[in-house]
Amino acid sequence: MGVCIDMKKFLALLFAVASLFAAEKPKLIVAIAVDQFRYDYLLRFRSEYTQGLDRLLTRGAVFSNAYYEHFPTVTAVGHSTYLTGALPSISGIIANDWYDREEGKTVTSVSDESVKMLGGDGDGGASPRRLLVSTVGDELKMSNGSRSRVIGLSLKDRSAILPAGHMADGAFWFDTKNGRFISSTYYFAELPAWVSVFNEEHPLDRYKGARWQGGQLPSESGAKLYQAVYGSPFGNELLEEVAERAVRAEKLGQRDVTDVLTVSFSSNDAIGHALGPDSPEVHDVSVRTDQVFGKLFQFLDSTVGMENVLVVFSADHGVAPVPEVNQARKMPGGRMPPRIVRDTVQAALAKKYGEGDWISGPAEHSLYLNLDLVRRKKLDRAEVDAAAAEAARAVPHVFRVYTREQLIGGKAMEDEVGRRVMNGFYERRGADVFILLEPYWMFSTHGTTHGSAFNYDAHVPVIFMGAGIKAGRLDETIAVNDVAPTLATLLGIQTPSGSVGRVLAEIFAR
Repeated sequence: MGVCIDMKKFLALLFAVASLFAAEKPKLIVAIAVDQFRYDYLLRFRSEYTQGLDRLLTRGAVFSNAYYEHFPTVTAVGHSTYLTGALPSISGIIANDWYDREEGKTVTSVSDESVKMLGGDGDGGASPRRLLVSTVGDELKMSNGSRSRVIGLSLKDRSAILPAGHMADGAFWFDTKNGRFISSTYYFAELPAWVSVFNEEHPLDRYKGARWQGGQLPSESGAKLYQAVYGSPFGNELLEEVAERAVRAEKLGQRDVTDVLTVSFSSNDAIGHALGPDSPEVHDVSVRTDQVFGKLFQFLDSTVGMENVLVVFSADHGVAPVPEVNQARKMPGGRMPPRIVRDTVQAALAKKYGEGDWISGPAEHSLYLNLDLVRRKKLDRAEVDAAAAEAARAVPHVFRVYTREQLIGGKAMEDEVGRRVMNGFYERRGADVFILLEPYWMFSTHGTTHGSAFNYDAHVPVIFMGAGIKAGRLDETIAVNDVAPTLATLLGIQTPSGSVGRVLAEIFAR
């Protein structure tokens, strides 16, 4: 009898998989991220969501316990994880920026001196070349001879570039210096005509003197207006308009093949950093985000047909409360004195080993020690790392300190925090000493920030919506790493090369 039951289960599973692959694939994947959108924003402001977020929450498969399983929880790492399914230890994207020992300077996750900026002010180019793994878009293009088109959009370069991947047909982001959407020669020799036309229309002029909960924007064109738009809900409105132009111009979802559009809304992050998650301004931009989503979905319905679109929505990280707000409600938290950890470690190493500049790179939480100095003094690197870690642990409100030797040897404490730190370590690019502060403590001197291994920074929305997706709330714990392999399975393509996630088969309608 047992064999018969197992055979029935096997046949049922076989039929389900066959039905899934036999189903018509979506014409367009729209992967949306909202920068710094904590999961609890879906709950706190739910009654005011009447458009796009309401549609996602009522028609989508909503995961209430989705987490990032890495440290640090910052923009580049979240965006690289979203559509690769990889941990930083595999993708190589370990932070927004880090000290590159080979180049002898701080680099960003997308900086690339081999390419040039197109349309922007400045010499530095940008590309996905520091990303070591493939994205869903890469695998999709490799599966069909690059017939699919993949476009990445954001106000930030890293947020446009990393989710779209290596083979993207274009990634575009916003230059706050000149108020234009720009790109780089990694993708093409000159900006596509539709982007240039959009820029020449001077779309930011319409926001002169515009008002929102955060006040009134400047009434004159220029860098102050462009920066103010970026730091207001109008930045999201601007990006949504660019998304519409991209769909039309690139004919996304309007051909006989699946295309991918990644859109990351950055203004929420700028507002959240300045004012914190409890502010009326964050409330305002969250509700306006619902309206922006509604406009985008309405446009997609009229051009592609929402029955042909698969939407996935998430965020790249959460955020901590403003320390002063937490203290007023008798919660822990506070601000670390500037350079307290760096200066303490520098003094300790100078006292023990002699004078010299012992720390390379500017970061306070990830210390790169001066290896030239270590070699000149004929010291053991691991011993110096341990001495630096010991000094850092003595600083008040330091929660944990890890050395590269501990992480290489897999000797981090075996709990959630320790695992997330291990997952974020890539030996070739990683620091020598990693400093984690106590919950709700931060190095930021004003506003608030994110990046910790704690859940207020790691808990984000994950929602799938579209044909073949079973709507409803799912409360089991998942990782954001699960998004990429799930999309790959739905599309019938190879799972991205670095993915560690599982397929969320529970959302499949068949």
